[in-house]
Amino acid sequence: MTPSAPGTPDTSATPDVPSAPGTPAVPDTAVTSGGPAASAALADERLARAALTRTVEPGDEHAGRWIRRYGATGFLERLLRPEETRPDDDTRPGEGPFPGTGRKRVASWRLRAAAAEPARDLDAVHALGGRFLVPGDTAWPRQLDDLGDARPVGLWLRGPADLRTWALRSVALVGARACTPYGAHVATDLATSLARKGWVVVSGAAYGIDAAAHRGALAADGATIAVLACGVDVSYPRGHDRLIRRVAEQGLVAGELPPGSHPTPSRFILRNRVIAALTRGTVVVEAQHRSGSLSTARAATRLGRHTMGVPGPVTSALSAGVHELLRGDATLVTDAEEIVELVGDMGQLAPTRRGPVLPRDLLAPATAHVLEAVPAHGPTPTTVIARRAGTHPDETLAKLYELHSLGFVERYGAGWQLMNTATPASNARRGGT
Repeated sequence: MTPSAPGTPDTSATPDVPSAPGTPAVPDTAVTSGGPAASAALADERLARAALTRTVEPGDEHAGRWIRRYGATGFLERLLRPEETRPDDDTRPGEGPFPGTGRKRVASWRLRAAAAEPARDLDAVHALGGRFLVPGDTAWPRQLDDLGDARPVGLWLRGPADLRTWALRSVALVGARACTPYGAHVATDLATSLARKGWVVVSGAAYGIDAAAHRGALAADGATIAVLACGVDVSYPRGHDRLIRRVAEQGLVAGELPPGSHPTPSRFILRNRVIAALTRGTVVVEAQHRSGSLSTARAATRLGRHTMGVPGPVTSALSAGVHELLRGDATLVTDAEEIVELVGDMGQLAPTRRGPVLPRDLLAPATAHVLEAVPAHGPTPTTVIARRAGTHPDETLAKLYELHSLGFVERYGAGWQLMNTATPASNARRGGT
């Protein structure tokens, strides 16, 4: 096997929140060492972040700013604190505990925080053989930190692999749900080839291209990660229950939402930023102009990751979005070698692509010129061939004997004619040079 790899929108101005004078900033990462006190802090941080995954929506930058300032435990404590209780160093007169954040948003956070049962959620994921990963854990993928305040509060996981190790050598394969047979074939082939080369295939477990990518990697006994827009114990879509179970057994199932959470349209879009940040590059196989998979490609571009697209028929609406990407900053790819050339190590170059090298390509120019003058049908005298080639008959005769020895022409009476030989098949798609 491959290596062990809504809330209502708030239009209030939300400036960056500096630390209050005299108040030390609380680190937003879990403490990973330092004795019993550190272990207790780590447990508190993990419990708080588990509660916050039920409190705030994925990608909520408002909450991300406050977590960055107070830490997860400090932010949660302020949410659960009675509103009339405000320490002097926390707010200014007339302001709430979260200045710059809309009251409706804060009220929603408070309601959700009060109802959260993080210990129960942690027990639920452990019963599945899963775990809850938080920033600061050894297995936390540092590339997710590139999302800034939109970074996941934590990740719920199912599967035996180390996420950080797998993410270091991963590629996202995404595309249309209602894909064509061509798209499904390409996605499966790319995933299988990438898995055989030791790369981890990351996708969203949706119908269409996502499913083809996961199945392609699984078929090669390779590594694959499904990033869900719901709880890791929820099979969505329901038709993929068996597929998601296979991914959890052979790879990893990951999500920002706690057990039992169900997806919404906005959560699918927000999930895509995690796929983009987690991987070295994103490949879009088929996508319409309004396809959600294009948001993954746009997020990858913003994060400085490689963005790639597989071309399709210009008459296909399912490839129109990909072609628009290719007119921009995306790179055209057609196979796993070309993907690895972009995301892999220095020197991992795709083989040169060109047509077959024919025997006549190796002839000297003067000899090839005489060969072109030999008619296609019937024996022709040397003088006629010389006149057609614009060369002296003696020189033409010498070239004809050379061509005869090489098997291009044969002598027939007083004339010369072409040998009846078949042209070899093209080796262009077999990596020939």
